[in-house]
Amino acid sequence: MSDVLRVALVDDQALMRAGFRALLDAEDGVEVVGEAADGEQGVALVREQVPDVALVDVQMPVMTGIEATRRIAADPALAAVRVVILTNYGLDEYVFEALRAGASGFLLKDTEPADLLQAIQVVARGEALLSPSVTRTLIGEFVARPPDRSTAPGLDCLTRREREVTALAARGLSNEEIAAHMVISPLTAKTHISRAMTKLGARDRAQLVVFAYESGMVTARGGIR
Repeated sequence: MSDVLRVALVDDQALMRAGFRALLDAEDGVEVVGEAADGEQGVALVREQVPDVALVDVQMPVMTGIEATRRIAADPALAAVRVVILTNYGLDEYVFEALRAGASGFLLKDTEPADLLQAIQVVARGEALLSPSVTRTLIGEFVARPPDRSTAPGLDCLTRREREVTALAARGLSNEEIAAHMVISPLTAKTHISRAMTKLGARDRAQLVVFAYESGMVTARGGIR
């Protein structure tokens, strides 16, 4: 990532794009590299510009933000691009599907300007825009559904330690909390998480959480398989 953080805006509402552009253009070290009014245009824009971060509306004509995210995440040439989903509705079904598709996190459209700027910087560093508290909310919303083992990656490649940290991350624990629980250092916890993400092909911690529940590794009652 260069010193200038490059951002693409993908939203079918012109007024919303204008608002985001005005905010971002006023910030030193941030450049809006382009706008798109639907998901198909958004994918083309991201392929052309390869921004650090793409802000993508979840519901758009022609191609949804979820499908656009899936195509961006599946393109090896765009491996460094981080997608942040924009939504009016908070933790709804669409957001969960977007995380599964490869999004690094989500933001409500009424997010405070300072929080938006911080969020863009967080995901540009390769971190997931899911704090432990948000992860717990995600869990509360969606873990009641049966595991979807048909779409989940195999977890047999993980070591016992990696499975344990993955399960704890899926329950919403931070690296520091995982370290305290396992009596290891936070750096060791982070290393285990990183290795698990690499083995499972998870773009970030958000997808790791999704994988853990879809595989049935962690259940709605907090048990670990």
